[in-house]
Amino acid sequence: MAARACPDPKRVDAMHQRLLHFAVDSKWSDRDVRRVAAQYALEAMTKREPVEAWIVDDTGFLKQGKHSVGVQRQYTGSAGKVANCQIGVSLSLATRTEHVPIDFELYLPEGWANDIARRQEARIPSEVRFKTKPQLALQMIDRAVEDGMPAGIVLADSAYGSSSAFREHLRSLGLHYAVAVSAQTTVCLLDEKGRPREEVQSASDLAFSIQEAGGFRRCTWRKGTQKDLSARFALRRVNAAGVPKKEQEPLWLLIEWREGEPEPASYFLISLPGHRTKKQLIRLVMQRWRTERVYEDLKGELGLDHYEGRLFPGWHHHVSVALCCYAFIVAERVRHFPPSARRADEAYAQPLQA
Repeated sequence: MAARACPDPKRVDAMHQRLLHFAVDSKWSDRDVRRVAAQYALEAMTKREPVEAWIVDDTGFLKQGKHSVGVQRQYTGSAGKVANCQIGVSLSLATRTEHVPIDFELYLPEGWANDIARRQEARIPSEVRFKTKPQLALQMIDRAVEDGMPAGIVLADSAYGSSSAFREHLRSLGLHYAVAVSAQTTVCLLDEKGRPREEVQSASDLAFSIQEAGGFRRCTWRKGTQKDLSARFALRRVNAAGVPKKEQEPLWLLIEWREGEPEPASYFLISLPGHRTKKQLIRLVMQRWRTERVYEDLKGELGLDHYEGRLFPGWHHHVSVALCCYAFIVAERVRHFPPSARRADEAYAQPLQA
């Protein structure tokens, strides 16, 4: 990049250092830069189809040492185990066929957030305090709402969806959600008239009672190139237990039970109204997995995880540059290489709107 920006070969090294300083140490607003990048990509995306989902997820940045900001031994799905890493929480916006990450936050463990010496060394701003991953996600969602991003249904895994505070905050913003929850999440089954039955039970207990009654049905939600993607699902109308009565609303509980497994693979709570088909809801919650491909592209092609510095501002600046590059690629791809009719049909044939 430095060589392309500087025609004089003798000044390439100096240009390289200037670019590094700009990307890591200089004072510019990550939020402003990311907002412009997101708007650039979304302008192209939404000319073709509306935003359908906001996807919350996180990814690991594997490290060798102990001094990179936020690093510690912690679980990351990127490695599938506990590893020495940083964790970045992301927010992406998706249409039926495209997906653009618009924001990232570095998860700062309590050991870092409460260590004055390490905070100073990593240049962690004084206003940054310990926040859980769901709290970081809500912080990004609040920003997206403030910035006028086109609304979508919020998708997240059980690390986020199991938090009732997370779900309630989304509804307070007027956003619907379709989030995974833990098997221990308690619900109250609704009768045919939408009235709650008296017994409160875990999602797991309800799943086994449905299984005993033969209530699971196989559903194929996408045609694959090698094999179709399918599993057995059950769908029930419930209320979430422990929610104040005035805040109660009927939810969908979607349960996925894969063939040959001794227990369900996933549980989802969905706040959408009742006029949805099971296949629509299944296709919706499965969109979250598209984020994994986005992470692969960000890391493999755009160097998302190549930051070698140790500073908090530098990490966020580096991520902002990667997000800008991704937004540019998405916008150019949409403008010049529109999805085929077949791809659009296979992706999510009937768009869901909140």
